[in-house]
Amino acid sequence: MTQRAKIDTEGPDPGPGHGTAAPGAAIDAGAELDPVHPVSPPAPHFRPGGLLGAEVAERVARGAVNDVPVRSSRSTPDIVRANVFTRFNAIIGVLWVIMLIVAPIQDSLFGFVIIANTGIGIIQELRAKKTLDGLAVIGEAKPTVRRDGRSAEVSTSAIVLDDVIELGPGDKVVVDGVVGEAEGLEIDESLLTGEADPVLKKPGDQVMSGSFVVAGGGAFTATKVGREAYAAQLAEEASRFTLVHSELRSGISTILKYVTWMMVPTSIGLIISQLVVKDNNLRESIARTVGGIVPMIPEGLVLLTSVAFAIGVIRLGRKQCLVQELPAIEGLARVDVVCLDKTGTLTEGGMDVTELRTLGGADPAYVKKVLGALGESDPRPNASLQAIIDAYPDSEEWRCTESLPFSSARKYSGASFSEGDGENSTWLLGAPDVLLPSGDPALDEIDHLNEQGLRVLLLARSPRELDDPKVAGGARPTALIVLEQRLRPDAADTLRYFDEQNVHTKVISGDNAVSVGAVAGKLGLPGAEHTVDARRLPADRAAMAEQLDRNAVFGRVTPQQKRDMVGALQSKGHTVAMTGDGVNDVLALKDADIGVSMGSGSEATRAVAQIVLLNNSFATLPSVVAEGRRVIGNITRVATLFLTKTVYSVLLAVLVVCSQVEYPFLPRHLTLLSTLTIGIPAFFLALAPNKERAKPHFVKRVMRYAIPGGAIAAVATFLTYLVARHHYTGEGALEAETSAATLTLFLVSMWVLAIIARPYTWWRVALVGAMGGAFLLVLVVPWLQDFFQLKLVGVTMPWAAVAIAAGASALLEFAFRWVDRKFPA
Repeated sequence: MTQRAKIDTEGPDPGPGHGTAAPGAAIDAGAELDPVHPVSPPAPHFRPGGLLGAEVAERVARGAVNDVPVRSSRSTPDIVRANVFTRFNAIIGVLWVIMLIVAPIQDSLFGFVIIANTGIGIIQELRAKKTLDGLAVIGEAKPTVRRDGRSAEVSTSAIVLDDVIELGPGDKVVVDGVVGEAEGLEIDESLLTGEADPVLKKPGDQVMSGSFVVAGGGAFTATKVGREAYAAQLAEEASRFTLVHSELRSGISTILKYVTWMMVPTSIGLIISQLVVKDNNLRESIARTVGGIVPMIPEGLVLLTSVAFAIGVIRLGRKQCLVQELPAIEGLARVDVVCLDKTGTLTEGGMDVTELRTLGGADPAYVKKVLGALGESDPRPNASLQAIIDAYPDSEEWRCTESLPFSSARKYSGASFSEGDGENSTWLLGAPDVLLPSGDPALDEIDHLNEQGLRVLLLARSPRELDDPKVAGGARPTALIVLEQRLRPDAADTLRYFDEQNVHTKVISGDNAVSVGAVAGKLGLPGAEHTVDARRLPADRAAMAEQLDRNAVFGRVTPQQKRDMVGALQSKGHTVAMTGDGVNDVLALKDADIGVSMGSGSEATRAVAQIVLLNNSFATLPSVVAEGRRVIGNITRVATLFLTKTVYSVLLAVLVVCSQVEYPFLPRHLTLLSTLTIGIPAFFLALAPNKERAKPHFVKRVMRYAIPGGAIAAVATFLTYLVARHHYTGEGALEAETSAATLTLFLVSMWVLAIIARPYTWWRVALVGAMGGAFLLVLVVPWLQDFFQLKLVGVTMPWAAVAIAAGASALLEFAFRWVDRKFPA
């Protein structure tokens, strides 16, 4: 789009414009939200100096402030409620109360464990909330607001109704309003409307929160703030901001749903079996019934998942990495393609002018004067123009009559001047290969510079008016400005890390393709020598995806193409992360599986990204990937432990019901087993280092081990129990039978733990050994024997229990290896 608005700084009373209602029009309060043609009140009178301090205070007093809640974390009551009031806590709570009434305190230990687990979960989430909220304040967008005739940055929540807010390239529109000043103001409303083309805004036009500036500048008056603003209403209506899919959490939810279905009929059968069929002591029957139900509940699995995510947030927070959506940690660990924008990611933001080459005999002094005037014409220069401003100060002799701010889609900017001698001229500054026709001799010289990784801009004089759609046609080349980009010192190591981790890197830049390839080559990116000019990419998604798979570096990519390229990669089954810091990256960041923004990036990029690198260090990304892999890999490990227990508990209950025998365990026995074979080990395993690449199909990967593991443990335990029932007779037989069954179940569960803990390190071997030692201590210390009601009687049956456990362990090894071959993850 090349139509421009004339500069207007007088702030006239705007009349009805695009998207506004005529003065006095009735407003329908129940009208459906429409970002393209919204119903709005009459346009307010624009006050260039903004509100007075007293007016601001009056609006704050009546609540006309932008009080939209921060999305970075849940409130403290929500955290407490989510950890305390769960379905499984309710079941266990009822059972705990029953056990406190009918049984010794030893059989109520499981309730205290749940209280401790819930407390740990709450504390860790509150720590994570504190970290998130602190980082959110650091990374918060601070719009520039005019008050008392002065401009100052304020927090988004401090904006009040009728505030005058300034806009520049990359700024996000934080509240609804009406434009009062416009200087080539182009706003992208695609996040609201889906329309990719920027909209030219003039005084009187409406702007909607959730849109962002792609070119030009201006100011607008806030007409709707807080929850009345369009973006806030959308967010509340859809209850979203959980945009990242978490396979881990959805998988655990699926598992818990099936567990609940299994628990209900099994528990009913067990209750009938123990309370009605067997004519035992009522209190003993109740205790053994509860002992059968409690271990069916994988209560610690949800806790450990929350704790692992929370600790991940805290660890990344220490590295100045703001995770705006918790599942993003998991998402980045699953990424197999990272799309990088060159500027601000591989290179630092600043640039330096290294050379000025005049063309066609142009006077160098005159060219420098033109460049100085162009720099002065843009109140919010980008990095390239800032380097020119630093090198060529404005002489103040020329007056800018019209300006054309830089646009990523257009690839050039421009301005019209009234020169000191009264002559008028129009100048364009931008990409040489866009402004010059193909085959122009100047392009050969430019290619040579680009091959060195230098950035080259062309200064050209246009014979046309600046608002002519074909202003670039027939432009006469006048000078080449050669810029040197500063490479990030950590970029090469980061690219090497991704290559070693089999994560494919794609450099997608709007700069000249040869220049981008040279920069990527200096950083050692594989495939940098085969750079593709995106203007030659096919529009068809499938064909584009083939090109993207074969190549690594792309130049002259438009913002819409970046979005299309992300979609093309996703269509091939890739999980895509997109990094960027400029407004031209917003659409791609939004569509990518994971969007990563630099802290110094535009407000719009920080708003749509799931992860913000507040220290602007590309080198932080490996830490995020590693943290995600640690969380996913470890939760997959410990989920197998928890669900193996659920499977063997359900099967044991079914076997007991079918056999019409007493349930072999009291709650104290299974509390001891769960603590030593699952609870304590799982906590350490969930927080351990883990660099294994994340794999899909979480539920399948967990259940393929849990089902055979649980089945083998249940059958082996029940076999020992039946053998013991025939071996022991008389008083105390049930206690002896329980002790033998407990020994077998412990040994088989320990073997499951030993398999899950692989590959072994010194601390993992020590962990498994310590758990075995703790159980041995219970068996040999008299008061612990009495406390847990565990005492091995005789020699024959205990060794028979060990033999059965050994056979089951060998079967476990065979079953797990067979599963690996038959059902590979």
